[in-house]
Amino acid sequence: MNDFFSDITHEFTLPFTNPVLIFAVLLAIVLLAPILLKRFNVPSIIGLIVAGVIIGPFGLNLIDNNHPGVSMFSTIGLLYIMFIVGLELDLNEFVANKNKSLVFGFFTFILPLSIGFPVCHYLLGYDINASFLTASMFATHTLVTYPIVSRMGVAKNQAVAITVGGTILTDTAVLIILALILSSSDGGLNLIFLLKLLVSLIVFSAIVFLLIPRITKWFFQKAEGEKYLHYIFVL
Repeated sequence: MNDFFSDITHEFTLPFTNPVLIFAVLLAIVLLAPILLKRFNVPSIIGLIVAGVIIGPFGLNLIDNNHPGVSMFSTIGLLYIMFIVGLELDLNEFVANKNKSLVFGFFTFILPLSIGFPVCHYLLGYDINASFLTASMFATHTLVTYPIVSRMGVAKNQAVAITVGGTILTDTAVLIILALILSSSDGGLNLIFLLKLLVSLIVFSAIVFLLIPRITKWFFQKAEGEKYLHYIFVL
């Protein structure tokens, strides 16, 4: 009996480590937070963010954000939002405003980076890598509030298409900076690394823009009547 209570107590030790318990807590938040905040006319995404802060390591410490399961769910959630954006995005509107997206992405990337780096390096005394890393956090932005935009019925607005394009640009640029920072911190930032990075970007672009569209067209033709296979393939 003592062993039984000891095991139960261990399972509820903070932060939770049992994946089933973690999953149950996350599902409860996803279910209850929007319902509770709807009474106060607060967007559900705000409730989910606040709930995440409350149960996180700097709140009640129910869940450790470094837990592999939590990291997986956070990554999948962000990718799913990007996926939904891609489904609802009007490509004709996106292509028509590509120049505006480039300008928007350029300025929303350069301005925070050019302000954040000198502030972190000269005022706060961070080293170069830490300054660039912190400034790049200011320069990037995600589409986490897109569900609100979609629910309001303005997802096909020109401003939304421009913002999505700018987000793609800034996120790509920040990922490149992150790779450079990681290589620099390990002492491996040299000409060979830069060449490898350049070749990787070229190969990746060729796969995304040339190979995948052809594979997709072939797959949809072969599985024309299997709608569920289309859904799985797109995911």
